[in-house]
Amino acid sequence: MIESGAGIILRTLPLTETSLIVHWLGPAFGRIATVAKGARRPKSPFAGKLDLFYEADISFTRSRSGDLHALREASLRHTNAGLRLDVEKLRQAAYAASFIVRATEPETPLPDIFELLRRFLESLSALEPAPQLVLAFELKMLVELGLEPDWNETRLEPGTRKIVEAMLQREFSSIPGVKPTDRQLSELRQFLHGFIIFHLGKIGRGRGRIIQPQ
Repeated sequence: MIESGAGIILRTLPLTETSLIVHWLGPAFGRIATVAKGARRPKSPFAGKLDLFYEADISFTRSRSGDLHALREASLRHTNAGLRLDVEKLRQAAYAASFIVRATEPETPLPDIFELLRRFLESLSALEPAPQLVLAFELKMLVELGLEPDWNETRLEPGTRKIVEAMLQREFSSIPGVKPTDRQLSELRQFLHGFIIFHLGKIGRGRGRIIQPQ
């Protein structure tokens, strides 16, 4: 059965000397893994199209017996090229991808989370990396997952709660305009760390490094 739709690459792994496993997030098919046969050959039709955080229109054939499907075509939409100019941007993008993997089930439609990641990567590619972007991504993900806390019931200081409100209301492109103090940033970072672990059981590696005061 052939399916098609938009997808963002979350992860790639070599399968053989010539083939690649590509993990995607799509609005309709959710998180899936595909085999791109021959993708590692220089003259492959997939050459230059399968890299981390690329967005593409794809078609694939579903496996009848497993969860590794056959990638047929990929047509690039966006490469989010700015991510490759700064290792900190790549770290933040990788953390966002790992958060989604930990928080969602495979092969389940995730249109809102796909759109959230798409906007996050687009803004991260264009902006300077900032801890506010990652915190805003976490906050917005909690909303999409139905896990947003009742902020008035938390012990966060009033100023920090205002920062949360601003991050939830703004698009990612304007998040750098939210200027928490180091104390507010630390308070929100620690609160979300505990909250995410409580609800998801674990948290992505490297989070502490990418959410530090500038």
